[in-house]
Amino acid sequence: MLSVLLLALIVGAALWLVLSPLRQATPDDPDAPERNRLLAERDRLYSELAQLHEDDPKRPDLERRAALTLRGLDALPPAVQGNPKRTSTLALIGVGAVVLLTVAGALTFVPRWQLAALNAGEAENVQAVLKLPELRRTAERTTQNADYVAWGKAAFDSGQYDQAVTAYGNALKRDARQPEALRRLGILLLTRGDQTGQKVSESDAERATLLIRTAAQLAPKEAESQLLLGFALARYGEDAAALTALESYRTLDPKGRDADELITAIRARQNDSDPALRVYAASCASCHGAAGGGGIGPSLRASSLTREALKLVTVNGRGAMPAFPNLTEAELNGLLDLMEKWQKEGE
Repeated sequence: MLSVLLLALIVGAALWLVLSPLRQATPDDPDAPERNRLLAERDRLYSELAQLHEDDPKRPDLERRAALTLRGLDALPPAVQGNPKRTSTLALIGVGAVVLLTVAGALTFVPRWQLAALNAGEAENVQAVLKLPELRRTAERTTQNADYVAWGKAAFDSGQYDQAVTAYGNALKRDARQPEALRRLGILLLTRGDQTGQKVSESDAERATLLIRTAAQLAPKEAESQLLLGFALARYGEDAAALTALESYRTLDPKGRDADELITAIRARQNDSDPALRVYAASCASCHGAAGGGGIGPSLRASSLTREALKLVTVNGRGAMPAFPNLTEAELNGLLDLMEKWQKEGE
């Protein structure tokens, strides 16, 4: 709305400036009364002279007066003249230029100005929507895998999920080992019930999870693979594995915030059901990761320390790690049991 108002103001101001010459009258001529009197006198004398014979005795006097009248006209400054035709032509040219600039601005400047007001993610989504029709036509015309993937990505990013399913499905028909297409089709199938209000069948859920797992196996270093795997695992109660995947996502994309709420929810569920996890979340998770996979501190899953060594480090601290001497015996034993369990599970 603001951009339309701005454009209207620009057009209005431009038209006012361009058409202002048409509104202006010819400036007043201060010598007009005298000039008109002399012109009338000249015309009257010429008329009388035309009626006299060459030898008429009145003629010399009339000729003298006519000469004086012409001299008086010559002595006056030039009359102020307007050129309506030229002014109108220039105004029309100006109007045409304004129209062209307005159209060009509507197609170039205004869309860019609107995108500049959005954050990076919103601007990318808007651009994806704008490109979507052309990407679809291209993919349907060429039937090339890369074109189907480009169409699917734009459709998915702009929330046109029906088109994304079609595009990614066609891409997988040509190459079944495409992580992006696999994981995005999987998450769309898994969350279809959220969109339609219908419960996803068990077979569809299994197929969706398989697609997401396969994508994560094919591209384990792609942040989105781990993110969607974490969502899928958490949806069906595999909280420990989900936390591992989501922590991997945050390691691969340190600026990514899409998993924060789910990680918090999973930690809350685990802490409610397991006192040892509650102690770990309060004292250790900020450094060693939500599932012991490491962060600022080393991975507890890769540790080879004995139970006694783990106890000494926990109670007394070591290096940059603070000491926790105030843990009760039950809290300390529960924490040691948890760390030994993680050591057996490994990374």
